[in-house]
Amino acid sequence: MQFPTQFICASHDYADFDRQVPAPYLRRSFTLASQPEKAEILVTGLGFYRLFVNGREITKGILAPYISSPDDLVYFDRYDAASLLRPGENVIGLILGNGMQNGFGGYIWDFDKARWRGAPMAALRLEADGFALESDCAFKTHPSHILMDELRSGEYVDARLEIPGWAAPGFDDSSWASALPATSPRGEFRICEAEPIVCSEELRPVSITPYQEGYLYDFGVNTAGRCRLKITGKPGQEVFTSHCEWFHDGILDQSNINFGSRGDPRAHYVQCNRYICKGEGEEVYAPCFAYYGFRYVYVRGITAKQATPDLLTFEVMHSDLKERGGFACSDETANLLQQYTRRSTLANFYYFPTDCPHREKNGWTGDAALSAEHTLLNLSPEKSYREWLRSVRRAQAGDGALPGIVPTGGWGYDRLTGPAWDCALTYLPYFTWRYRGDLEIVKENAAAIFRHLFFLSSRVREDGLIAFGLGDWCPPGRGAGDYVCPLAFTDSVISMDIARKAARMFGAIGRQAEREYAESLAGRLRAAVRANLIDFGTMTAAGSCQTAQAMAIYYDIFEEGEKPAAFTRLLDFIDERGGHFDTGILGARVIFHVLSAFDRADLAFEMITRPDFPSYGNWIARGATSLWEDFQPAGGEVNSLNHHFFGDISSWFIQSIGGIVLNPDGADAARLDIAPHFVEKLTHAEAFHIAPAGRISSAWKREGEGVALTLAIPEGMHGQLRAPKGWLFEDGRAVRPAASGEYRLLPARVLYRA
Repeated sequence: MQFPTQFICASHDYADFDRQVPAPYLRRSFTLASQPEKAEILVTGLGFYRLFVNGREITKGILAPYISSPDDLVYFDRYDAASLLRPGENVIGLILGNGMQNGFGGYIWDFDKARWRGAPMAALRLEADGFALESDCAFKTHPSHILMDELRSGEYVDARLEIPGWAAPGFDDSSWASALPATSPRGEFRICEAEPIVCSEELRPVSITPYQEGYLYDFGVNTAGRCRLKITGKPGQEVFTSHCEWFHDGILDQSNINFGSRGDPRAHYVQCNRYICKGEGEEVYAPCFAYYGFRYVYVRGITAKQATPDLLTFEVMHSDLKERGGFACSDETANLLQQYTRRSTLANFYYFPTDCPHREKNGWTGDAALSAEHTLLNLSPEKSYREWLRSVRRAQAGDGALPGIVPTGGWGYDRLTGPAWDCALTYLPYFTWRYRGDLEIVKENAAAIFRHLFFLSSRVREDGLIAFGLGDWCPPGRGAGDYVCPLAFTDSVISMDIARKAARMFGAIGRQAEREYAESLAGRLRAAVRANLIDFGTMTAAGSCQTAQAMAIYYDIFEEGEKPAAFTRLLDFIDERGGHFDTGILGARVIFHVLSAFDRADLAFEMITRPDFPSYGNWIARGATSLWEDFQPAGGEVNSLNHHFFGDISSWFIQSIGGIVLNPDGADAARLDIAPHFVEKLTHAEAFHIAPAGRISSAWKREGEGVALTLAIPEGMHGQLRAPKGWLFEDGRAVRPAASGEYRLLPARVLYRA
């Protein structure tokens, strides 16, 4: 079916904080001579839509069709409507929301200044057995009961203004106005292939307590979605709800998610809903054009009798990603961290990875890159990655530069760019190819990656290094940008890694000239780092810190023969911090893997799970139910209590403790090594991953002095099964072919003693 050619709107007025414009109804009545055997609808709404056919809503989920810059991409959804149509009168109905088309709540990132900003509009085409209908001025329109909607701010609904039967046949729309033609957006038209946003779980409140002028509902966990209100109220009764993640010292505090300054009227529009009751029996309402990150909901405007557990139900929502991996062990802290990583990853996946589900809802590129590996090991994001990367490519500037957020209205290209964020363009295709064997995502992004390499080349200084943008963000106990590791080090090393990964991908798709260019750039950057930023007398990377030392080892700045001495220096830096890690996000992404590679998984596990600051275990000790953005001491300001970019610990659990190491050389998706570490603190551990070839599982448990290891490896996969250092299989071997079965391992000293 061809895309519709005409966009329509209710008016050309659009909302702002001080002037609200209701979400419009749009309806079109038409007649069919017979029951159609085949009927399809193509529809888009800018920003969002809800679709009704003959009074029945068939929208795929909230926030349909997608979140994108309409200057770049305009997404349509396709629906099979044959079973919903009938001979005689039929009606198509739409309600339009502001979405990205009019994201005035995103003023911090200049979305209120975006070139595309305007009134919500829609385009639609129906084809049914030769009958065709398109959006045009024959559609009728009327203001709806949704008086205000904004992606970040919330909704204001007056149910008394809802018009019963407005989308059903037989309704009299003669008093409604005609729709107006709208200027078509500039972006490319596409069918949305990303997974829809779905409700995966419903939560009931764990407590309801009087608070200020209302009641505080606590749902027990910090995640994302919306609250469904069910109330029997009086006519005109107004129920106000405010969603928040932080309750401390008896105060529900929105300061960490509120960008409005004190006294700024915009500060009142933060994750709020207002609902005015019809007063005609039980009413049910759930927002449709906004979502929220929260644990707590402050409710005002209800009576004590109405403050029941049934009043609010937390509908947990996220993109419909399927489980593909997992980890569990005998340590409850580690199990909670695995669970919290999953929770934060999903709470921050609304069509694409976002940085937080409450404050920003932005597609920060660095966050997506840092989480790509653990997300692919646990979930099925590759289809959504491919879709979002289309927006990333469209946002790429002519010189190859990338913004810090995608979509963007033009914000984030200057100081907020940098290799550690830009690497999303390369890392997402690379890890998807590595774990799923998918070369299509590589081919789609190859040209953009090559342009980005040229951009990085243009930023090389006279000393051969690169230094711009953001570095080792969010170090423990300091401000987010107060990192110790020199920016020239992190930027140059990440740029080198971008070039290396690009070279591998170019080689895999036969683009030899691009491969040679990427390899040359990687080689020059590595040489510059070694020449300028390594003290070979002590085998210490510049900055003399955990991040630089771990990155220099992980990314092979050090030669193999140099790494043992460099690793000893890393241990020194860890000892200086009392056995704690002291890295921002770039160092945390690699330090635990480096420790495992040098057979110090015990130390890595202790650093992760210990209860004192700074550690992941300290988050749990302080009541976290999701991953936080910062490691701050008690009383310190945490920017967000639901972030995913520190979540690579889940990848470490699966790979280093469970031992499932997929495609270790990045050259063969059918390659699988099993190399578990029997962490001394654990009595058992298990991990699984569903690869393209099938389910892989690895489980081990201590039995006396030995360990019983049980493996399931699908046909078609090959690799090695490696015993940890100091352990041997019962037959005395340290390495054997990876195969399904049960194995017993013993400490080498025990085997030799026997």
